[in-house]
Amino acid sequence: MNKKWAVKRLTINLTSSEAEKLEKYCSMTGRPATDVIRELIRSLPIEDEE
Repeated sequence: MNKKWAVKRLTINLTSSEAEKLEKYCSMTGRPATDVIRELIRSLPIEDEE
């Protein structure tokens, strides 16, 4: 099954240490930064809107 993504492109500004930490994590896990950031966003503790 193909997922159809509703795309919203974001540009973020990171400090050099933040960018380095993200790059190291991605290198260690073999995952792209986009996937890592999406996972972090999904894990944010918010109440579901009904």
